Amino acid sequence: MRGERSEHVGGAEREAGTAVRGGAARGRPRSEAVERSIVEGVMKLLEEGVPLADISIERVARIAGVGKATIYRRWSGREELFCDVLRTAEPPDPELPGTSMRDDLIVLLESLRQRGLVSRSSAIMHNVFAQMKSSPKLWKVYHAAVIEPRRLRVLDVLRRGQENGEIRADVDVELANDLFVGPMLVRAVIRPDAGLEEGLSERIVDAVLAGLGPAAP
Repeated sequence: MRGERSEHVGGAEREAGTAVRGGAARGRPRSEAVERSIVEGVMKLLEEGVPLADISIERVARIAGVGKATIYRRWSGREELFCDVLRTAEPPDPELPGTSMRDDLIVLLESLRQRGLVSRSSAIMHNVFAQMKSSPKLWKVYHAAVIEPRRLRVLDVLRRGQENGEIRADVDVELANDLFVGPMLVRAVIRPDAGLEEGLSERIVDAVLAGLGPAAP
């Protein structure tokens, strides 16, 4: 890793101009085909049973048929690359209907349910998540890039629900977020034997809303 990192600092950053994910090097348009080949290269290694700790940028570059500088132009390091690989394997974040807080919450919880099903059906993804949690640095990057934006999205829906009178003004939206999301996460992560059946999202949302809704006149 030290050799890779020194080469990264000494060569890739000078060539790329930036190592931050989301910005291509000046004068070099990003290629979706190249990015796809890199992500698929990581997935191939995972399918072969290679642990995350053994997947180096050099190894990914070799299997994807690109140079290491090409990878560093798109991702600042392994952690950011792994996060994108995981996001590619998961269902995409949904569009919200915006018709009501209830409808938006059901869509967001349904997305969590679908991710739980993917993790259960894919031995590879289950293994990757288990490894990721044992790596504080990787988990921190994944949390900041994936989990936190999703949490903020739920909070935004809840705040709009307060403004619209769908839940009481005195409700702690941070706690309400946990009440809505918690049951689905328990079933998807902590209780692999529990059901993730269709209709679960609606049942959770309606059960929680029964306690958070406006007081009866």
